[in-house]
Amino acid sequence: MEETTDIFGIPVPSTDRAFLAFVVVHILISLIAVISGFFAMISDKRKGRHRYFGKAYFWAMVSSFCTVVILSVMRWPHNIHLLSIGVLAISFTVWGYWLAKRRTLNWTRFHTMCMGTSYILLMTGFYVDNGKNLPFWRLFPQWFFWLFPAVVGVPLIIYALRTNPLNREVRH
Repeated sequence: MEETTDIFGIPVPSTDRAFLAFVVVHILISLIAVISGFFAMISDKRKGRHRYFGKAYFWAMVSSFCTVVILSVMRWPHNIHLLSIGVLAISFTVWGYWLAKRRTLNWTRFHTMCMGTSYILLMTGFYVDNGKNLPFWRLFPQWFFWLFPAVVGVPLIIYALRTNPLNREVRH
């Protein structure tokens, strides 16, 4: 049985100070991604807030991915599932950001799908790693944490694709 350290009420399977420092940085950066992503989603899709929060989300995701790589290397191979989620999340984030910069035909639809998927993966990583330790959430089996973010997120993406005027019209 590994020794653990309690960080913000969640047991972390390590006592290594360097690892724990990266965990704290990762938590804070990922929290910025969760908050900025949420505000990017609910903001009007025009210059201003959406772009500001979208850029904050992009850079928080890039930073979060960097810490996931470091943490995965430090605990290899125990965190490979989190590294896999991170690779997928950053791939969708970068693709979505690139689409917003390039503005090709129907870019808003693909941007919505990519960024929504990256947010789902961000939340999946959180729940898969921490759900079993959270009050109320610990009542659910581990497979639930893999599916729950998508069960909530995919209908929201579909809703955004169907209702947002930018996604309903052909855009160049």
